Amino acid sequence: MSQEKKQGKFEALMKKWGIPIAVMVFLVLLMMPTPEGMGMRAQRSLAVFTSALILWVTTPIPIYLTSIMAILLLPLVGAVKEQKDAFVMLGNEVIWLMVSAFVLTSAIIKSQLGRRFALWMVTKFGKTPRMTLFTLIVINFVIAFFVPSTTARATLMVPICLILLDIYKAMPGESNLGRVMMLQGLQADALATSGVMTATAGNIIAVGFINSQAGGHIGYMQWLLASMPTAIVTMVIIFFLGLKIFSIKDELNFSNAISTLEEELRKLGAFSEQEKRAMVIFLLTVVLWATGDYHKQWFGFGISTEQTAVLAALLCLLPKIGLLTWKEANIKWDLMIFAAGAYAVGGALDKSKGAEWLVKHLVSGLGLQNMSHFWVYVIVVFLSMYSHLIFTSKTVRVTILIPAFIALAKTLGMNPVPLALAAAMTMPYTITLPPHSKVNTLYFGTGYFSILDQVKYSLVTCFVGSLVISAALFTWFKIIGIA
Repeated sequence: MSQEKKQGKFEALMKKWGIPIAVMVFLVLLMMPTPEGMGMRAQRSLAVFTSALILWVTTPIPIYLTSIMAILLLPLVGAVKEQKDAFVMLGNEVIWLMVSAFVLTSAIIKSQLGRRFALWMVTKFGKTPRMTLFTLIVINFVIAFFVPSTTARATLMVPICLILLDIYKAMPGESNLGRVMMLQGLQADALATSGVMTATAGNIIAVGFINSQAGGHIGYMQWLLASMPTAIVTMVIIFFLGLKIFSIKDELNFSNAISTLEEELRKLGAFSEQEKRAMVIFLLTVVLWATGDYHKQWFGFGISTEQTAVLAALLCLLPKIGLLTWKEANIKWDLMIFAAGAYAVGGALDKSKGAEWLVKHLVSGLGLQNMSHFWVYVIVVFLSMYSHLIFTSKTVRVTILIPAFIALAKTLGMNPVPLALAAAMTMPYTITLPPHSKVNTLYFGTGYFSILDQVKYSLVTCFVGSLVISAALFTWFKIIGIA
């Protein structure tokens, strides 16, 4: 039996049993006695979260319907204090960010600016599909130094990927090239973030804990030296693993493609008026995202990532300034509903302290106090890496876990600095499910991969990343003087 048929049978089986399993898990978690130390609201949040997660992964019904049910259930079962705590998520900043990202993408596509850049990039550097994938990864790592926002970088990269896939005639949901390009895009965003201290606020918060509570002296260069090599090694390994998991060998006949693409680039001719407008808006957006730390110093007020995205969308839609009408903006509202439900259940689990309870009991249940220091290091890295499965916020994970790991190291007589730093390096790996980060949601919205595709590839990536970081703890950290 071919791999495609096996995959099809497995997915059909998951769809068949998804609803019964989700209902059973929901009822068991809802009706069982409340565990010691866990509040009633946390238990009910966990029931809704877990059952929704099963339905999102198995997809017996559209994912937006699962989100609608989850939003309805949260106040009905008492998982949130008030109804608005669940319903308000449709106004969450991530929804506005996604709407704006789709508007910006639509403008870049309509103007042909994205097509021109994609054609130039492929004909210059991407002589093969593999080289194109590699080039996109390199771009992700480079812009991590200049754009201190994971979401902003994703908003820049997704339109480029969409144009490239259109050039390659890759169909959403069918093309393995589309799957691996989008999945590696969101993973490259996360791994590049791990390598640069200023690439996300969570890294900076973690450094604050390490230096104040663990007595460390971690700065920009120390973080870069410790984390960037592990990020690069992990990315290289999963790049090749991705091509094994989602083979593109039989998908494309690339022998005459480059000459065809070069001809397409020539046909575009000189820059049009629409391209110039799109380029000005795009460059303004990039500059505002890249200089976010200096806005208050320059202007007296800050412009957030989300505000910048909304400004870009406004400029794209304004008459005489922009280049789009509202009807031309390809906004995927079903994805907005899905995101609202995902953030509602994740937020309920966080606010009810359900996620914190799970992690604390997992740490104590593993009996770390009775293990050798070697295994404590390794288990903490893996635990920290996979903790994003129950936390939907990097900041929350950092705030809860890094001080806890520092205290654990001190209790066991270990050096807390390398342990906490290694744990902090795993925090940006929020890549397993769409609601785990805004980046995931943006890439998922393209339709090129399913939730099951993401789970399969990302769990492997997290495992490889954990192994590489664990190995660095005992080797590379000592060479650079951190261990």
